[in-house]
Amino acid sequence: MTAMPPATPSTADTAAGPAPPASEAHGRPAGGPALGTGLVLGGLLAQEFGAAMAASLFPRAGALGIVALRLTVSAVLLLAVCRPRVRGHRRADWAVIVAFGVALAGMNTLFYQAIARIPLGAAVTLEVLGPLVLSVVTARRATSWLWAALALGGVALLGRGGLDSLDGAGAGAGFALGAAALWAAYILLSARTGARFPKADGLALAMAVGAVLSLPPGLADAGGRLLDPLTLGLGAAVAVLSSALPYSLEMLALRRLAPATFAVLMSLAPAVAALAGYLVLNQSLTGIDLIAITLVVTASAGAVRASSR
Repeated sequence: MTAMPPATPSTADTAAGPAPPASEAHGRPAGGPALGTGLVLGGLLAQEFGAAMAASLFPRAGALGIVALRLTVSAVLLLAVCRPRVRGHRRADWAVIVAFGVALAGMNTLFYQAIARIPLGAAVTLEVLGPLVLSVVTARRATSWLWAALALGGVALLGRGGLDSLDGAGAGAGFALGAAALWAAYILLSARTGARFPKADGLALAMAVGAVLSLPPGLADAGGRLLDPLTLGLGAAVAVLSSALPYSLEMLALRRLAPATFAVLMSLAPAVAALAGYLVLNQSLTGIDLIAITLVVTASAGAVRASSR
Protein backbone atom coordinates (compact mmCIF):
# COMPACT_ATOMS: atom_id res chain seq x y z
CA MET A 1 0.00 0.00 0.00
CA THR A 2 0.41 -0.41 0.39
CA ALA A 3 1.97 2.88 -0.11
CA MET A 4 -0.80 4.12 -2.32
CA PRO A 5 -3.99 2.41 -1.49
CA PRO A 6 -6.84 1.96 -4.05
CA ALA A 7 -9.41 4.68 -4.46
CA THR A 8 -12.70 3.94 -2.82
CA PRO A 9 -15.73 3.40 -5.06
CA SER A 10 -17.03 6.86 -4.25
CA THR A 11 -13.79 8.43 -5.38
CA ALA A 12 -13.67 6.25 -8.45
CA ASP A 13 -17.16 7.25 -9.44
CA THR A 14 -16.14 10.91 -9.48
CA ALA A 15 -12.87 10.15 -11.26
CA ALA A 16 -14.31 8.09 -14.08
CA GLY A 17 -12.80 10.39 -16.69
CA PRO A 18 -14.12 10.86 -20.22
CA ALA A 19 -17.27 9.19 -21.44
CA PRO A 20 -16.85 5.69 -22.92
CA PRO A 21 -16.96 5.13 -26.66
CA ALA A 22 -20.35 4.91 -28.33
CA SER A 23 -20.06 1.13 -28.55
CA GLU A 24 -19.91 1.03 -24.76
CA ALA A 25 -22.46 3.72 -24.01
CA HIS A 26 -25.29 1.26 -23.33
CA GLY A 27 -23.40 -1.26 -21.20
CA ARG A 28 -20.19 -2.04 -19.38
CA PRO A 29 -16.90 -1.35 -21.18
CA ALA A 30 -15.52 -4.06 -23.42
CA GLY A 31 -13.92 -6.98 -21.64
CA GLY A 32 -16.38 -7.17 -18.76
CA PRO A 33 -15.62 -8.77 -15.38
CA ALA A 34 -12.83 -11.00 -16.69
CA LEU A 35 -10.79 -8.04 -17.91
CA GLY A 36 -11.71 -6.10 -14.77
CA THR A 37 -10.32 -8.90 -12.61
CA GLY A 38 -7.12 -8.92 -14.64
CA LEU A 39 -6.77 -5.16 -14.24
CA VAL A 40 -7.14 -5.41 -10.44
CA LEU A 41 -4.56 -8.18 -10.24
CA GLY A 42 -2.22 -6.20 -12.49
CA GLY A 43 -2.62 -3.18 -10.23
CA LEU A 44 -1.88 -5.28 -7.16
CA LEU A 45 1.25 -6.73 -8.73
CA ALA A 46 2.49 -3.26 -9.70
CA GLN A 47 1.72 -1.84 -6.27
CA GLU A 48 3.34 -4.57 -4.19
CA PHE A 49 6.35 -5.08 -6.44
CA GLY A 50 6.75 -1.29 -6.41
CA ALA A 51 6.82 -1.43 -2.60
CA ALA A 52 9.43 -4.19 -2.74
CA MET A 53 11.50 -2.11 -5.13
CA ALA A 54 11.19 0.86 -2.78
CA ALA A 55 12.48 -1.24 0.13
CA SER A 56 15.49 -2.25 -1.97
CA LEU A 57 16.31 1.46 -2.37
CA PHE A 58 16.41 2.23 1.36
CA PRO A 59 20.20 1.69 1.56
CA ARG A 60 20.61 4.37 -1.13
CA ALA A 61 18.45 7.16 0.31
CA GLY A 62 16.75 5.92 3.48
CA ALA A 63 13.07 5.20 4.00
CA LEU A 64 12.15 8.87 4.50
CA GLY A 65 14.06 9.90 1.39
CA ILE A 66 12.28 7.33 -0.77
CA VAL A 67 8.90 8.39 0.65
CA ALA A 68 9.63 12.01 -0.30
CA LEU A 69 10.83 11.03 -3.75
CA ARG A 70 7.85 8.81 -4.42
CA LEU A 71 5.23 11.31 -3.25
CA THR A 72 6.87 14.18 -5.11
CA VAL A 73 7.05 12.32 -8.42
CA SER A 74 3.48 11.06 -7.95
CA ALA A 75 2.27 14.59 -7.23
CA VAL A 76 4.00 16.00 -10.31
CA LEU A 77 2.47 13.28 -12.51
CA LEU A 78 -1.04 13.73 -11.10
CA LEU A 79 -0.92 17.52 -11.30
CA ALA A 80 0.30 17.35 -14.89
CA VAL A 81 -2.45 14.92 -15.92
CA CYS A 82 -5.36 16.34 -13.89
CA ARG A 83 -4.50 20.06 -13.96
CA PRO A 84 -6.84 20.68 -11.04
CA ARG A 85 -8.54 24.03 -10.61
CA VAL A 86 -7.32 25.78 -7.46
CA ARG A 87 -9.75 28.71 -7.41
CA GLY A 88 -13.37 28.75 -6.44
CA HIS A 89 -13.15 26.23 -3.59
CA ARG A 90 -14.41 26.88 -0.09
CA ARG A 91 -12.27 26.85 3.04
CA ALA A 92 -13.94 23.59 4.09
CA ASP A 93 -12.89 22.01 0.79
CA TRP A 94 -9.26 22.94 1.40
CA ALA A 95 -9.48 21.63 4.96
CA VAL A 96 -10.45 18.23 3.54
CA ILE A 97 -7.57 18.38 1.05
CA VAL A 98 -5.05 19.21 3.78
CA ALA A 99 -6.36 16.40 6.00
CA PHE A 100 -6.22 14.01 3.02
CA GLY A 101 -2.63 15.08 2.30
CA VAL A 102 -1.61 14.58 5.92
CA ALA A 103 -3.14 11.08 5.85
CA LEU A 104 -1.28 10.27 2.61
CA ALA A 105 2.06 11.48 3.91
CA GLY A 106 1.66 9.79 7.28
CA MET A 107 0.42 6.51 5.84
CA ASN A 108 3.29 6.24 3.36
CA THR A 109 5.89 7.26 5.94
CA LEU A 110 4.71 4.74 8.52
CA PHE A 111 4.38 1.96 5.95
CA TYR A 112 7.88 2.52 4.58
CA GLN A 113 9.24 2.57 8.12
CA ALA A 114 7.48 -0.75 8.67
CA ILE A 115 8.88 -2.50 5.58
CA ALA A 116 12.34 -1.26 6.53
CA ARG A 117 12.03 -3.48 9.63
CA ILE A 118 9.71 -6.41 8.93
CA PRO A 119 8.90 -8.56 5.86
CA LEU A 120 6.68 -6.92 3.25
CA GLY A 121 4.00 -9.62 3.48
CA ALA A 122 3.71 -9.22 7.25
CA ALA A 123 3.58 -5.41 6.99
CA VAL A 124 0.75 -5.45 4.45
CA THR A 125 -1.11 -8.08 6.48
CA LEU A 126 -1.10 -5.74 9.48
CA GLU A 127 -1.86 -2.71 7.33
CA VAL A 128 -5.08 -4.15 5.84
CA LEU A 129 -6.51 -4.34 9.36
CA GLY A 130 -7.40 -0.65 8.95
CA PRO A 131 -9.85 -1.13 6.06
CA LEU A 132 -11.03 -4.39 7.64
CA VAL A 133 -11.97 -2.72 10.93
CA LEU A 134 -13.66 0.10 9.01
CA SER A 135 -15.66 -2.42 6.99
CA VAL A 136 -16.73 -4.30 10.13
CA VAL A 137 -17.78 -1.14 11.98
CA THR A 138 -19.74 0.32 9.08
CA ALA A 139 -21.48 -2.98 8.24
CA ARG A 140 -23.09 -3.26 11.68
CA ARG A 141 -23.76 -6.97 11.13
CA ALA A 142 -23.10 -9.74 13.61
CA THR A 143 -21.39 -11.86 10.95
CA SER A 144 -18.88 -9.07 10.36
CA TRP A 145 -17.56 -9.52 13.87
CA LEU A 146 -16.90 -13.18 13.10
CA TRP A 147 -14.69 -12.10 10.22
CA ALA A 148 -12.95 -9.65 12.54
CA ALA A 149 -12.28 -12.49 14.99
CA LEU A 150 -10.79 -14.56 12.16
CA ALA A 151 -8.50 -11.65 11.20
CA LEU A 152 -7.38 -11.23 14.80
CA GLY A 153 -6.60 -14.93 14.88
CA GLY A 154 -4.43 -14.49 11.82
CA VAL A 155 -2.60 -11.54 13.38
CA ALA A 156 -2.12 -13.47 16.62
CA LEU A 157 -0.65 -16.33 14.61
CA LEU A 158 1.62 -13.95 12.70
CA GLY A 159 2.92 -12.48 15.97
CA ARG A 160 2.72 -15.72 17.91
CA GLY A 161 5.97 -14.88 19.71
CA GLY A 162 4.71 -11.36 20.35
CA LEU A 163 4.66 -8.72 17.62
CA ASP A 164 8.16 -7.76 18.68
CA SER A 165 9.25 -11.16 17.32
CA LEU A 166 8.84 -9.73 13.81
CA ASP A 167 11.77 -7.34 14.20
CA GLY A 168 13.08 -7.74 17.72
CA ALA A 169 11.56 -4.60 19.20
CA GLY A 170 8.05 -4.42 17.78
CA ALA A 171 8.69 -1.08 16.07
CA GLY A 172 8.01 -2.47 12.61
CA ALA A 173 4.66 -3.93 13.67
CA GLY A 174 3.79 -0.67 15.41
CA PHE A 175 4.53 1.34 12.27
CA ALA A 176 2.40 -1.06 10.19
CA LEU A 177 -0.54 -0.74 12.61
CA GLY A 178 -0.18 3.04 12.50
CA ALA A 179 -0.32 2.85 8.71
CA ALA A 180 -3.45 0.72 9.05
CA ALA A 181 -5.19 3.42 11.07
CA LEU A 182 -4.23 6.06 8.53
CA TRP A 183 -5.41 3.83 5.68
CA ALA A 184 -8.86 3.81 7.26
CA ALA A 185 -8.67 7.60 7.51
CA TYR A 186 -7.55 7.73 3.87
CA ILE A 187 -10.67 5.83 2.80
CA LEU A 188 -13.00 8.19 4.66
CA LEU A 189 -11.19 11.29 3.41
CA SER A 190 -11.07 9.89 -0.12
CA ALA A 191 -14.86 9.68 -0.12
CA ARG A 192 -15.19 13.25 1.15
CA THR A 193 -12.69 14.51 -1.39
CA GLY A 194 -14.44 12.74 -4.25
CA ALA A 195 -17.70 14.41 -3.25
CA ARG A 196 -16.14 17.91 -3.31
CA PHE A 197 -13.73 17.77 -6.28
CA PRO A 198 -14.27 16.50 -9.85
CA LYS A 199 -12.46 13.52 -11.33
CA ALA A 200 -9.10 12.97 -9.61
CA ASP A 201 -8.45 16.66 -8.90
CA GLY A 202 -8.76 16.21 -5.14
CA LEU A 203 -6.27 13.36 -5.11
CA ALA A 204 -3.78 15.39 -7.14
CA LEU A 205 -4.02 18.34 -4.74
CA ALA A 206 -3.79 16.09 -1.68
CA MET A 207 -0.77 14.32 -3.14
CA ALA A 208 0.89 17.73 -3.56
CA VAL A 209 0.22 18.46 0.13
CA GLY A 210 1.67 15.08 1.06
CA ALA A 211 4.77 15.74 -1.05
CA VAL A 212 5.36 19.11 0.62
CA LEU A 213 5.04 17.52 4.06
CA SER A 214 7.39 14.64 3.23
CA LEU A 215 10.17 16.67 1.61
CA PRO A 216 11.75 18.22 4.76
CA PRO A 217 12.26 14.92 6.64
CA GLY A 218 13.21 13.21 3.39
CA LEU A 219 15.90 15.76 2.58
CA ALA A 220 17.14 15.68 6.18
CA ASP A 221 17.41 11.89 6.06
CA ALA A 222 18.86 11.45 2.56
CA GLY A 223 20.66 14.74 1.92
CA GLY A 224 22.51 14.83 -1.37
CA ARG A 225 21.93 11.11 -1.94
CA LEU A 226 18.39 11.96 -3.02
CA LEU A 227 19.76 13.84 -6.04
CA ASP A 228 21.81 10.91 -7.34
CA PRO A 229 20.62 10.32 -10.95
CA LEU A 230 20.24 6.57 -10.46
CA THR A 231 18.29 7.05 -7.24
CA LEU A 232 16.07 9.65 -8.93
CA GLY A 233 15.39 7.31 -11.84
CA LEU A 234 14.62 4.32 -9.65
CA GLY A 235 12.49 6.49 -7.35
CA ALA A 236 10.48 7.66 -10.35
CA ALA A 237 9.97 4.03 -11.35
CA VAL A 238 8.72 3.28 -7.82
CA ALA A 239 6.26 6.18 -8.08
CA VAL A 240 4.89 4.86 -11.38
CA LEU A 241 4.65 1.28 -10.14
CA SER A 242 3.22 2.13 -6.73
CA SER A 243 0.93 5.02 -7.66
CA ALA A 244 0.33 6.01 -11.28
CA LEU A 245 0.00 2.54 -12.81
CA PRO A 246 -2.14 0.82 -10.12
CA TYR A 247 -4.37 3.89 -9.76
CA SER A 248 -5.03 3.92 -13.51
CA LEU A 249 -5.69 0.18 -13.63
CA GLU A 250 -8.06 0.40 -10.66
CA MET A 251 -10.04 3.18 -12.33
CA LEU A 252 -10.46 1.03 -15.44
CA ALA A 253 -11.33 -2.03 -13.33
CA LEU A 254 -14.06 -0.17 -11.42
CA ARG A 255 -15.83 0.50 -14.72
CA ARG A 256 -16.13 -3.25 -15.25
CA LEU A 257 -16.60 -4.62 -11.72
CA ALA A 258 -19.05 -4.06 -8.90
CA PRO A 259 -17.38 -2.15 -6.03
CA ALA A 260 -17.82 -5.14 -3.68
CA THR A 261 -16.10 -7.48 -6.15
CA PHE A 262 -13.28 -4.97 -6.57
CA ALA A 263 -12.81 -4.74 -2.79
CA VAL A 264 -12.75 -8.54 -2.40
CA LEU A 265 -10.02 -8.81 -5.03
CA MET A 266 -8.04 -6.08 -3.28
CA SER A 267 -8.08 -8.28 -0.18
CA LEU A 268 -5.41 -10.37 -1.91
CA ALA A 269 -2.85 -7.62 -1.24
CA PRO A 270 -1.08 -9.42 1.66
CA ALA A 271 -0.59 -12.55 -0.43
CA VAL A 272 0.77 -10.57 -3.38
CA ALA A 273 3.02 -8.61 -1.01
CA ALA A 274 4.42 -11.84 0.43
CA LEU A 275 5.20 -13.03 -3.10
CA ALA A 276 6.91 -9.72 -3.97
CA GLY A 277 8.94 -9.83 -0.76
CA TYR A 278 10.08 -13.35 -1.56
CA LEU A 279 11.01 -12.70 -5.20
CA VAL A 280 12.50 -9.20 -4.91
CA LEU A 281 13.82 -8.98 -1.34
CA ASN A 282 14.50 -12.68 -0.70
CA GLN A 283 12.21 -12.57 2.34
CA SER A 284 11.03 -16.00 3.37
CA LEU A 285 7.94 -16.74 5.46
CA THR A 286 7.25 -19.89 7.44
CA GLY A 287 4.28 -22.12 6.74
CA ILE A 288 2.54 -20.73 9.84
CA ASP A 289 3.15 -17.18 8.60
CA LEU A 290 1.52 -18.06 5.28
CA ILE A 291 -1.47 -19.54 7.12
CA ALA A 292 -1.75 -16.32 9.14
CA ILE A 293 -1.74 -14.23 5.94
CA THR A 294 -4.37 -16.52 4.42
CA LEU A 295 -6.62 -16.05 7.46
CA VAL A 296 -6.40 -12.25 7.18
CA VAL A 297 -7.05 -12.35 3.41
CA THR A 298 -10.08 -14.58 3.97
CA ALA A 299 -11.37 -12.36 6.76
CA SER A 300 -10.96 -9.22 4.63
CA ALA A 301 -12.87 -10.76 1.73
CA GLY A 302 -15.59 -12.07 4.01
CA ALA A 303 -16.01 -8.73 5.78
CA VAL A 304 -16.31 -6.90 2.46
CA ARG A 305 -18.98 -9.31 1.23
CA ALA A 306 -20.90 -8.99 4.50
CA SER A 307 -20.70 -5.21 4.28
CA SER A 308 -21.93 -5.15 0.67
CA ARG A 309 -24.96 -7.23 1.60
